[in-house]
Amino acid sequence: MTKIHIINGPNLGRLGRRQPEIYGKQTWNDIMDDLRQGFPQALLEDFQSNHEGALIDYIESLEDRAANGLVINPGALTHQSYALRDALAALSIPVIEVHLSNVHARESFRAQSLTAPVCVGQISGLGADGYRLAIGYLLRQGEGNV
Repeated sequence: MTKIHIINGPNLGRLGRRQPEIYGKQTWNDIMDDLRQGFPQALLEDFQSNHEGALIDYIESLEDRAANGLVINPGALTHQSYALRDALAALSIPVIEVHLSNVHARESFRAQSLTAPVCVGQISGLGADGYRLAIGYLLRQGEGNV
């Protein structure tokens, strides 16, 4: 079974309550329930932390966890963490960066991603559908269809 990890960075544990006009009204548990129902052929493991070091430790552990791919929403660390970028760059599995909001339509600092250049791609502005698109891509890649 394909194992895909989904990591969310700072403040994303408050989805559904934090600025729902920007990030939507679904909680993270709601989103994960939908993803697990939509992709029963995959084992989806999720992790969220507000702490950069905890995120990096988790990323570094993926090589030993038989992970087939990673979907990450680094939150604000997207724009400021070289350490997170380096951890992602060291992975041998494909990584897709996802953002719920359109980072290019918001404050100018949000348009610059330090992490996107070491990812297969970036999905921005499609809400929770961004996670679905990323998982679908990773599954097709694992089947040799991408």
